[in-house]
Amino acid sequence: MKRLLVRLGLVAAALTLVGGCATQGQDAVATGGEFTFVSPGGQTRIFYPQQDRGRVSGLAGENLLEPGKQIGVDDFPGKVVVLNIWGSWCGPCRSEADDLQAVQDKTAAQGVQVLGINVRDSRSAASDFHRDRGLTYPSIFDPAGRSLLALRQFPRSTVPATIILDRQHRVAAVFLTEMLESELLPEVQKIAAEQ
Repeated sequence: MKRLLVRLGLVAAALTLVGGCATQGQDAVATGGEFTFVSPGGQTRIFYPQQDRGRVSGLAGENLLEPGKQIGVDDFPGKVVVLNIWGSWCGPCRSEADDLQAVQDKTAAQGVQVLGINVRDSRSAASDFHRDRGLTYPSIFDPAGRSLLALRQFPRSTVPATIILDRQHRVAAVFLTEMLESELLPEVQKIAAEQ
């Protein structure tokens, strides 16, 4: 009986080891599941093949320029959504705002929508920033960054950051750095052209 218990214990231990090793190769998402952020090796530009993309759902908040109204990813069904996390206090955000507007202007006919997420800001500073730059794309006003909880484990302190969602609102690319039009436009167009 004692030998049987020892053998059963060894079998259970072996199964635990094999099970643990089986999850080692998993990347940032479970295929077809919800998106969970991981930055492999500290990368600042991360691309996900279609079969490995996780969906973002429930990302919404108060519309910056229309207080009391909600806006979110689900308001743009079937569109590629370019999420940009920004603050009026952020130097790189000030320089990339025109680039994001240019991407919006050049890709809107392809079914692309830029959606800003303003964090750690006052409404007046954020609204002035938006209007002074002539931005036509909407933004979520989210000083606490709560809407970013929909991007599981995403570092809420990373500003600016840009995330491209494909037409099924799955994460196709993450950029944890300032993006210029010349860098962002080809990536957005590539994702917009996917079947």
